[in-house]
Amino acid sequence: MESTNNSSKIGVLTATIIGINAMIGAGIFTAPAILAHAKIGPAVILTYLFVVASVWFIAQSLARVAARFPEEGSFYAYAKQWGGHALGVIASTAYLMGILMAMGLLATYVGIYLNGLFPSISAKAFGFWSVIAIILLNMVGVIFSQLGQRILVFCTLLPILTTIIMCLTKADLSLLKPFMPYGISSVFQASRLVVFGFFGFECASALFNIVKNPQKNVPKALTYSILVVGTLYILFIGSIIISTPLHLFVSAETPLPEVLRSIFPTHGWLIKIIHISTLSAMLGTIHSVVWSCSNLIVTLFKKLKGKTAKALVSSGIINQRTAVLLAGTMILVAFFSIKNIDLFFYLAAIFIVFAYVTSMISLLFVKEEWKSGQNIKTLIGIATGLVIFGFALQGIIKMLA
Repeated sequence: MESTNNSSKIGVLTATIIGINAMIGAGIFTAPAILAHAKIGPAVILTYLFVVASVWFIAQSLARVAARFPEEGSFYAYAKQWGGHALGVIASTAYLMGILMAMGLLATYVGIYLNGLFPSISAKAFGFWSVIAIILLNMVGVIFSQLGQRILVFCTLLPILTTIIMCLTKADLSLLKPFMPYGISSVFQASRLVVFGFFGFECASALFNIVKNPQKNVPKALTYSILVVGTLYILFIGSIIISTPLHLFVSAETPLPEVLRSIFPTHGWLIKIIHISTLSAMLGTIHSVVWSCSNLIVTLFKKLKGKTAKALVSSGIINQRTAVLLAGTMILVAFFSIKNIDLFFYLAAIFIVFAYVTSMISLLFVKEEWKSGQNIKTLIGIATGLVIFGFALQGIIKMLA
């Protein structure tokens, strides 16, 4: 992983696959249960359309930021353009905290799904040892990681498409009524949950120092990954809505395969494949995020001005492998310390969206962006990001009240 030789760097395809893996396991299988728990009804498809559009504008803006400021450090490099060193550190730290908290939640779901296959071992134990295994795999290096990313994305996409086709065969438009039982406000409030499934698309920008021709390929990878996953999310969620009564998702922890088994009782073998592929998707997400965050952690330490940070870097104590260990440890801390699932979503949204918005604001200080009209996208991205941030903050305030 730690290489300066261009031949060992990853290309736009691998960077795109990392972005896809980082998103797709984080929400595409857990979202139906979560949204049923959140009380929104079939109108959830509108929430997805809103979030896909929002994330697309954010992705477009971040892609332009990455092209304008082709430096290591992603969120640090972007936010410091207008807020200086301190804001750069805050933005980068906020992103790391948010995304690694999100992986703590995903580790919880990994444990639940593995426990479904092997009930004799607790979900908590499975979640813990899965994170440990991912940490060790990330320490193997770039070559294994590239191969692993390709295998995981293949194992994930095929069953997702299979699930879409299966659900469409059971399509029943009557399930769309009532379409919006909790009002229009529920559509936007649920964005704080739905956006969780898109966190990770920016992994390509965090991998700036190991991507070939990053000024050109990082923006491409950001755009490609969000378009692929956004399309899959709409198809996947839409097919579930018109084929599955949402009351079957009895809680936020209800596994999708369990619900599908009641809809397709004669397709046990296919449900088992979907169950396993769900695990591969979630494990692939954690793997991708640990890999990209380890690069960001190393870069952040290099940017810090304190003597201790400089000494840790110069002595070699902070390197790619120790950064992987640090990222994994932060995931485990969230995994064991945060008990409320909703709190996972709200905190992740607040920290990550903060990093997005502070990065996009840097474009507002670039004259060329105004002249070209591109800052219209930037303003829309900032506005929608603030809407999601506001609803997430509202969720935490309600929990504390």
